[in-house]
Amino acid sequence: MPAFRFPSSLRPLCVAASLLLVAASARAQPTTTAGPARPADALSPGFHKQRRELLRQALPPGSVAVLFAAPVRNRANDVDYLYHQNPDFYYLTGYEEPDAVLVLFQAPQTLSGQPGVTEALFVQPRDARREQWTGRRLGTEGARQQLQLQFAADNQAFAKAGIRWADFSNVLFLDLPTDVRDNPSDPADLYDLLATFRRQAAVPADFNPRQEALYQTMQQQGVTSADRTRQMLENRIRQRPSVAQDAYVQRYLKASTDAERQQALATRPALRFNATILDGALNELRAVKTPEELVLLRRAVRISAVGQQEVMKAAQTGLGERELQGIHEFVYRRYGAEFEGYPSIVGAGANGCILHYETNNKPQVGNDLVLMDCGAEYRGYSADVTRTIPPSGRFSPAQRQIYELVLAAQEAGFAVCRPGATFQAPDQAARNVVAEGLLKLGIIAKAEEARRYFPHGTSHYLGLDVHDRGGYGPLAAGNVITVEPGIYIPEGSPCDQKWWNIGVRIEDDLLITPTGYENLSGEAPRTVADVEALMARPSALDAFKLPQL
Repeated sequence: MPAFRFPSSLRPLCVAASLLLVAASARAQPTTTAGPARPADALSPGFHKQRRELLRQALPPGSVAVLFAAPVRNRANDVDYLYHQNPDFYYLTGYEEPDAVLVLFQAPQTLSGQPGVTEALFVQPRDARREQWTGRRLGTEGARQQLQLQFAADNQAFAKAGIRWADFSNVLFLDLPTDVRDNPSDPADLYDLLATFRRQAAVPADFNPRQEALYQTMQQQGVTSADRTRQMLENRIRQRPSVAQDAYVQRYLKASTDAERQQALATRPALRFNATILDGALNELRAVKTPEELVLLRRAVRISAVGQQEVMKAAQTGLGERELQGIHEFVYRRYGAEFEGYPSIVGAGANGCILHYETNNKPQVGNDLVLMDCGAEYRGYSADVTRTIPPSGRFSPAQRQIYELVLAAQEAGFAVCRPGATFQAPDQAARNVVAEGLLKLGIIAKAEEARRYFPHGTSHYLGLDVHDRGGYGPLAAGNVITVEPGIYIPEGSPCDQKWWNIGVRIEDDLLITPTGYENLSGEAPRTVADVEALMARPSALDAFKLPQL
């Protein structure tokens, strides 16, 4: 952005004058090509169109689905965070700009006089003045041509499109954001689009998507897993006491037999508005990656694995956590990754025992193990790869024992990854190994104490979100999941002090294949021997010296 700023006393006058000049220039010059050039390996418009059609076919008869672009997030004062699209919205459209809404009709509709419309995208309009400051926009024509939308219009047309919301038996949407800023100078920003939808569709002011999701869970498991459902409800009530006042929940909790529970579940309030159907359909679609998606996901993972390799070669006891983070992220940028999939975690010693440590500000890592949980985001798809290394290049005996226990747990998790296995199978396999190993080392006295040192799950889906969508049912070919056991022994733990401040996590990204799995991140060394061997090799950064400041 421009570095120069006018003095505050002159800024309003100068800005006003500059805007007049820009507006005049915009009127005098032809409009530039719509939108920035899309990367050659970006998802194709055909991919997004197919995803929209598959989702539309999953909608209930007579329904409409509405999805909104992600909000712009403010960092401080007049500086916003770099915009990142809502992954669901990107998955269905490929559109990467804010202030937009997608509407999918289960049955064709007439929209603004155009018959047979099944999909409509409303986008921010072209604006030469704004584009000079913040970059080119696709606009309506760009959305039609580049994204191949059947119907596209400026977002200001959303309020006048003539969508007959009252005619639909179900109005489906995801949890609507409530913390969106209103830009008074923009009559169709996200704030206004949400307000238009709520008003025209008559969404009740007290509609609660979390309550709807709770009802859905009760119906899915309320009779076959009564004890589990009761425990879930009691946990929710502890978290939010108001749940106890819900009449539907009360009726279920008062039921004492399966017949009574079935009768209670049948009294679920009938609502036209639903925030769970769309959520479930997207979980099912996004959990199985297409070949086109896998090309991008493989690249994101390989970039991340190379990042781990380069840091292993460059690591030294005198480097800081942030310097190691910088090497990872330089590698990402060098290979064309646009973002990190999540804030990089680089924690040495005690910091490695903090599961989502993101500060990364220890000035020197010393001889402590360094846990590095980092992942590149490439064309929207995120990797998630963790390695734990000794900056000195050699594991101490205690560090090695914990590391090899985590590695054995990960191998056990790998072994059960195949189509048809439960999603929890890798977790259970890894936990069994960790519990047995901690008992042998004398760190715990009873197997159930292992959760103190292994407090998180072993797997999650991976894709457009680092914790991606999926139903967490049986594994299926095309799923991409992590397998990431860990052991974390913070200072003060009830065990021998030699184990204190050892934190180890090893995480790989697995594609479930028809016959088993493929480790997409296997290029990053995992065994003690391989890690130490790579750390003994020279780094391209060894000769990189900056001047003293």
